[in-house]
Amino acid sequence: MAAAGLPEGPGRSAEELRYYTASQWELVWWRLCRHRAAMAGAFVLALFALLGIFADFVAPYGGTSRDRDYIYGPPQIPRFWDDKGFSFRPFVYALKTERDPVTLRKIAKIDTDTRRYISFFVAGEPYRLFGLVPANTHLFGVEEGRIHLFGTDDLGRDVFSRLMFATGVSLSIGVLGVLLAEGLALVIGGIAGYFGGWIDYAIQRLTEVVRVIPVIPLYMGLAAAFPREWSNIQVYFAMTIILGLVGWPTLARRLRSHLLAQRNEDYVLAARLAGASSAWIIRKHMLPSFTSYIIVDVVISFPYVILSETALSFIGLGLRPPTISWGILLQEAQNVRAIEQAPWLFLPALFVIVAVLAFTVLGDGLRDAADPYAVRKS
Repeated sequence: MAAAGLPEGPGRSAEELRYYTASQWELVWWRLCRHRAAMAGAFVLALFALLGIFADFVAPYGGTSRDRDYIYGPPQIPRFWDDKGFSFRPFVYALKTERDPVTLRKIAKIDTDTRRYISFFVAGEPYRLFGLVPANTHLFGVEEGRIHLFGTDDLGRDVFSRLMFATGVSLSIGVLGVLLAEGLALVIGGIAGYFGGWIDYAIQRLTEVVRVIPVIPLYMGLAAAFPREWSNIQVYFAMTIILGLVGWPTLARRLRSHLLAQRNEDYVLAARLAGASSAWIIRKHMLPSFTSYIIVDVVISFPYVILSETALSFIGLGLRPPTISWGILLQEAQNVRAIEQAPWLFLPALFVIVAVLAFTVLGDGLRDAADPYAVRKS
């Protein structure tokens, strides 16, 4: 006898049996794995996350360390060969300091006669991994002198190292902000959709009030309200909470509409007759039917939160130095000298663009995979 739910027909293969008996989450995962663009986006985001988590190890120097002999220095490109021949070890050219004949200011120039070979897992500046474990091992470095893969800024700080720290801060704000917004949306939208009546009416009026608040003036007022004596950690969490508190209405209204349609279904009535509490019915019976959309909405919301933090920090309303984020790095590059002499200071913009595109294509892939019972392509 054919298994229940399987299509009729002789000679089903093991792969077909596995497909038609798979759970919903297995089908979503298989469809997502076939979406090459989404998997590429997931790989990029995973790489960014690892760079941010292990920034102290990946970065050759601290975020505020200065190289006073290499101000506004251009990127040092690793090489394997030059006029002297081929080398199996990558190297960069050494740096030498000269006086500008006009301004008499020290300027750094590349010494093409001297190689500095790149080594891996080298001892360098001490740090605490995850803020707990003392260590001084860095992913790469040079035997003598310093290496600046992405150049330096106006204070001689290594742009590559600062980008690694900024990646962790900006992505973590995106994660915490989205989780807070989605958590509020699930609670508020779930209550409104399940109970309806005057509770739904009151929540919808609150949602409309939050949606019509002008965002930029709100941020300006709240940023001015941050006490100057607050530490970077306090400002960081305040920014996260603000981004979360203004990001929940859209999903809450969609979730409310879905639950209003589902609350009179037979399985909900059966759960009520069995004595299940309202919280249990919402959490165990009604929300799972909307889970695929919630996951897609979470992924798609990340770019908006990241762009909001970047934009606010860029115009001076977000995080403050010495905290390092993509927005702060771009804010430090908004001067004529940087635009004219140091275009490498705009590399954080490339990271922002890549991260937003990665989230977008991953969200598209999840949206396609969220309908696991669509017609299977051969």
